Amino acid sequence: MSNTEKPKVLISDKMHPLAAEIFAKKGCEVIEKSGMTPEELAAEIGNYHGLAIRSSTTVTPEILKAAKNLKVIGRAGIGVDNIDVKEATNAGVIVMNTPFGNSITTAEHAIAMMFSMARQIPQANESTHAGKWEKKKFMGAELFSKTLGVIGCGNIGGIVADRAVGLKMNVIAFDPFLSEERAVELGVEKVELEELFKRADFITIHVPKNEKTVNLINKDSIATMKDGVRIINCARGGIINEADLKEALDSGKVAGAALDVFAEEPAKENALFGHENVVCTPHLGAATTEAQVNVAIQVAEQMADFLVNGAVTNALNMPSISAEDAPRLKPYMKLAEQLGSFAGQITEHAIKSVNIEYQGTVSEVNTKPLSSMLLATLLGTQLDTVNMVNAMSIADSRGIQYSETQTGSSKDWRSVIIVHVETEERSRTVAGTLFTGKEPRIVEIEGVQIEAALSENMLFIRNDDKPGLVGQVGTFLADAGHNIANFHLGRTPKGDSAICLVSIDSALPDEVMNKIKGLDQVTSAKRLKF
Repeated sequence: MSNTEKPKVLISDKMHPLAAEIFAKKGCEVIEKSGMTPEELAAEIGNYHGLAIRSSTTVTPEILKAAKNLKVIGRAGIGVDNIDVKEATNAGVIVMNTPFGNSITTAEHAIAMMFSMARQIPQANESTHAGKWEKKKFMGAELFSKTLGVIGCGNIGGIVADRAVGLKMNVIAFDPFLSEERAVELGVEKVELEELFKRADFITIHVPKNEKTVNLINKDSIATMKDGVRIINCARGGIINEADLKEALDSGKVAGAALDVFAEEPAKENALFGHENVVCTPHLGAATTEAQVNVAIQVAEQMADFLVNGAVTNALNMPSISAEDAPRLKPYMKLAEQLGSFAGQITEHAIKSVNIEYQGTVSEVNTKPLSSMLLATLLGTQLDTVNMVNAMSIADSRGIQYSETQTGSSKDWRSVIIVHVETEERSRTVAGTLFTGKEPRIVEIEGVQIEAALSENMLFIRNDDKPGLVGQVGTFLADAGHNIANFHLGRTPKGDSAICLVSIDSALPDEVMNKIKGLDQVTSAKRLKF
């Protein structure tokens, strides 16, 4: 995408009109085409930089393979089951969701489902509409003073817990990321999952579906629960083993279940349908006018801010860069890009490990995107299709060890980034800083002090520290008609080794490079491109 080209966004699911308005207002070209088949989407997606979806569109490896220009996928909602996040990451595509837009709506639905199940409201409603008056049949249970077990106490689970405390329930919560301070703030007791199963009268689920949570509620876990426990799931289908739940409902071990989600959706048939102690809704957790407006606004703002300004918010596979941070990070991002590219271009063998040091004031900013940028440009000199999104996963897949260190002070500079690259043959170190807070400079190469601004075409020479090199290189370049813009020199103690970086107006042909490499004092010479 050129600097003058408008980012092009496809909205492939029905979404509130505000989404398209926001995209256009922020400088994007937006096309709305809902209801496409996978084949139609694959044929269309290659024209777009952004894809905004809800739950109807499924982003498969085939779609991603066809998405040659795609930079970001935005999910108007929380769950990303319909996006192959791993393949998107490998393809260098950012995946964003909107974790806050429908939090209240989904939490309220879970509370409503709990009330409906406890008082058998749907069944009583149907009976009364049928002209029956079955007061004795629908004996319910109070929520007051009962113990509610919340599995997953994040955005939605935290709201459910807060509402349940207001209902005077005793709330216990299992969440590995729930701090003791947050638990106290919510008025809940933090417990392990096994204890939650044993103590809870009601259990509500608010975790994503992944390899750790699939079939989390099954025959074995149900056996450890109280007799007469009631279970609510407004998170994702598949977290509850539906066959095991039906068996427990039939036996009376589980007194009731309230389900908004199912293992297979749309759920036209299910073994739990028609069970007298089951309340069902068709995935309505986010189905309020307010929530649909909120997620549409949020996904459009996030995607447009990234495509237009480079800000990254609520990304699942890349460090966030807020709109406020983006201007402050911009010069550091340029420095990280140049350091990675420089280190990569002078590295000739397979990389084993990379360590990035942040010293001085740069350690106070959000360094994660800087690391992603540096690693992307470093690996990009050896591999194709590497960017900030997939750099970490590519490094991991190739067994490249990565580490990062931060210190609050620097010996020589107010702020410096140092990259250490370990290959099969040797170690290399390149350091850089910002002059006047915005101009990237290389200040050290393999232990040799140097101050150099990088330009589009450069010549990098390692040589023995002997007289005559500068004159000979200058003569070769002049004879070939190549003008020197800058000549930067650095050396270790006198008479040992030296380096030079030469800025030139155009790339050197092989003939000139061979002459330079043939000089007695030259140990290596490389053309660099930035």
